[in-house]
Amino acid sequence: MDILERTWEYQDRIERSFTDKLRSNKFGRVIKMAVKPTNEEFIKTLQVCTVGMILIGALGFFIYKTWHGVGGLLKDWLDLAMLLH
Repeated sequence: MDILERTWEYQDRIERSFTDKLRSNKFGRVIKMAVKPTNEEFIKTLQVCTVGMILIGALGFFIYKTWHGVGGLLKDWLDLAMLLH
């Protein structure tokens, strides 16, 4: 038996082990029912994910700018208070 045949046997053993475990697993049914999305479904999913990423990024940027803006105002206010004392 040459190395190529042994490699194929080893790969088959791994695949059989994986599929046997997958069938007995509670997620196996979900994976068996899964189908490749159509182009339309894929585009819609891509659009929703893109809008979500933009919204989360904008929210993070708004929080960052607000935090640094308030920090700058507090620094100016504290500097003024120190000068008055």
